[in-house]
Amino acid sequence: MAGAGEEEPKAMGTGGGDKLILRGMQFHGFHGVKQEEKKLGQKFVIDVDAWMDLAAAGDSDDISHTISYTDIYRIVKGIVEGPPHNLLESVAQSIANSTLLKFPQISSVRVKVEKPHVAVQGVVDYLGVEILRCRKA
Repeated sequence: MAGAGEEEPKAMGTGGGDKLILRGMQFHGFHGVKQEEKKLGQKFVIDVDAWMDLAAAGDSDDISHTISYTDIYRIVKGIVEGPPHNLLESVAQSIANSTLLKFPQISSVRVKVEKPHVAVQGVVDYLGVEILRCRKA
């Protein structure tokens, strides 16, 4: 069940609420609007949820019936450590689009991009974005 303020995507196919979860992936990237961000870079923390039917993998205990976490990790790493984006929204969108494109068995993907070191007048754990993208029928 989703936490307060979180919405689960509608169940698609027979997978229901099954999902792969990758939390707290940390990378150094050069995203941001400010010139210093593009020059010096900073840490970004990424979470990904990928909804798909995991029943076959659960029954068979066979990696060929699921998606390796490593494959999703590589997509995230390539985008966050790759060419700079101005906006976190664009980073998240690129991760979601690439994941859905590469893995047709994924019905929906949630991507959260956190920027823990931000220049704001106050104390914050992080600023960021979270998007949910569902495969078009």
